[in-house]
Amino acid sequence: MAKMFDMEPDALERFTWYMREQSALTVMFHARVAEQMGLSATDEKCLDLAMRADGPLTAGRIAELSGLSTGAVTGVIDRLERAGFVRRVRDPHDRRKVLVEVTPGDLEKFGAPFEKARDSMVEVLEQFDADELRVIERYLRLQTETFRRRVIDT
Repeated sequence: MAKMFDMEPDALERFTWYMREQSALTVMFHARVAEQMGLSATDEKCLDLAMRADGPLTAGRIAELSGLSTGAVTGVIDRLERAGFVRRVRDPHDRRKVLVEVTPGDLEKFGAPFEKARDSMVEVLEQFDADELRVIERYLRLQTETFRRRVIDT
């Protein structure tokens, strides 16, 4: 494992610059997609969380995953429901709970920007061999876990 003293003197600055640039581009991409969908960036990201889940989520779980308050999540769900992207359903195992499930409807027409983003990722990943890809994946996994633990979950 590379230690800070094993890195080139300006390596951390370069990594930081590229991570910030990638983050800014990602935020702008999602803001543009959200605008096309008639949503706020926060609403679009909460919809994304719901879409990537294994099944319907409670409002509390969306709050946990997003870092938003449960009150803010209620507003997000209200707006997503009015826009036709989600619906509230009773939990079949506990009728007292309400789940939020994604409705397929109009989501398909917003897939094109994500396909372009995926294609650009594939174009870059094809430039690396399997060992390099494992290192990249490990870095992304560790960075994501550490960022969530130190920044999002605190």
